[in-house]
Amino acid sequence: MKKTIAALLGGLLIGVFAATHAKLPPSPAKTDAEKSADAEKAAAAKAKDAAELGKAQDKAVANYKKNKGGASMAPSKPAKK
Repeated sequence: MKKTIAALLGGLLIGVFAATHAKLPPSPAKTDAEKSADAEKAAAAKAKDAAELGKAQDKAVANYKKNKGGASMAPSKPAKK
């Protein structure tokens, strides 16, 4: 009984090893329409990320001015010589 279980487990281990190292077929080439759709999605995502970054930066600046004294952020007049 123990030999049978050991043989089954050995076979299972070999099968798992072979399955994990199997070579997959290459993916099909993209058409021009798919490429342009992917490029549009990437451009839209980039624009959205840039807008979100701008909003976050504006919020951070507003918070800084509010908590650190926004009036002191105004540029001081240079001393006349």
